[in-house]
Amino acid sequence: MTYCIAVSVDEGLVLTSDSRTNAGIDNVSIYSKMHVFATSTNRKLVLLSAGNLATTQAVVEQLRRDKRENTLVNINSVQYLSEAADYLGTVSLEKQKRHKENEGQSSFNPTATFIIAGQIGDEAPAAYLVYSEGNSITTSRQTPYLQIGESKYGKPVLDRFVKMTTPLDEAGLCSLISMDSTIRSNASVGTPVEMLVYRRDTLSFDEYYCFEADDEYLLLLKRRWHEELRAAFIALPHYDRSLAKPLRDGL
Repeated sequence: MTYCIAVSVDEGLVLTSDSRTNAGIDNVSIYSKMHVFATSTNRKLVLLSAGNLATTQAVVEQLRRDKRENTLVNINSVQYLSEAADYLGTVSLEKQKRHKENEGQSSFNPTATFIIAGQIGDEAPAAYLVYSEGNSITTSRQTPYLQIGESKYGKPVLDRFVKMTTPLDEAGLCSLISMDSTIRSNASVGTPVEMLVYRRDTLSFDEYYCFEADDEYLLLLKRRWHEELRAAFIALPHYDRSLAKPLRDGL
């Protein structure tokens, strides 16, 4: 399984992904889910992927090939990030269809989902989630983040703490906590954890991090988060037992 997060706040973007690919309990591999493209100087784009590995690799390779061959539509020719999301959705559908036809098995699932994020020209930085059906959504001021893969365990902390006005470094910290919560509850998500911080209008990817399982900072963060959560739990007010009533059997 996979877990990827894109946080879009006023100051910029934070992209975070795990690196574990699972094809059964005895077939676990490490593959990066974060793909950065060498683009024109007026844009910076990064792709996060989840789902069938063959499909995601084929999509990434097609995007790189289209850019090299300067096809009519490619990541350098689109004028807006929403166009990049539409283009990505089209390529994804084509690859899924081809893999489905080649496999010829009803149980084979070639679907994949993506997040494409970055900035093009003077347009504000943004992130789009591209579904396996090819359509896409973006963030909003009410929900300034996107998730793909195993999203349920890491969602509560994002809901509680991430707002559009959240400072970018705090958004990065929250993303790592969200990832840690997911890794703790789901063995199919794991390190290395990659994180890319993009500051608005810089058009540069200069803040990239890769945290291995034994990374000192990651271990400290996990320990402190656990300790602080437990301390907050212990400090919570207890319910009044004197208000309890007997539960009577039904008729």
